[in-house]
Amino acid sequence: MATPRSDGARGREPPAERRGRRPPRSEEQPAERAGGRGADAPQRTQAEASGAERERAPAERRRSLKAAEAAHLAVRHVYELTGRQIEGVTSIERGDEGWLVGVEVVESRRVPDTADILAVYQAELDHDGDLLSYRRVDRYARGRGDGR
Repeated sequence: MATPRSDGARGREPPAERRGRRPPRSEEQPAERAGGRGADAPQRTQAEASGAERERAPAERRRSLKAAEAAHLAVRHVYELTGRQIEGVTSIERGDEGWLVGVEVVESRRVPDTADILAVYQAELDHDGDLLSYRRVDRYARGRGDGR
């Protein structure tokens, strides 16, 4: 049952403090909003924060992409470009400009499957995982050994 209030707001919910919720932050709490700094401390804008991240050492940004992530991205890029079924990653190598990843795909399905035609594509990714280039470096029948 709602209790009568002296301000004439009958039937309304009681203030947030009485309902067990915290009231919204007021403008009188600048130290909390500034991450513990006083109200006079300079605030970094989002643009300034982004600029600081861009100024990080290039080597730090370059090393952020792990081999497994590079392999996953290379598989995705090769699939998007060829539309062919991916068999797996055959090689991965970190280079000066990023990553070189060998991706094996099924070029042509045959019956029996030992007669499938496979190909290896080499995908070159930059340090952020964006595709720089790709090319087919080998094509062979599945059942054929390395001696070809």
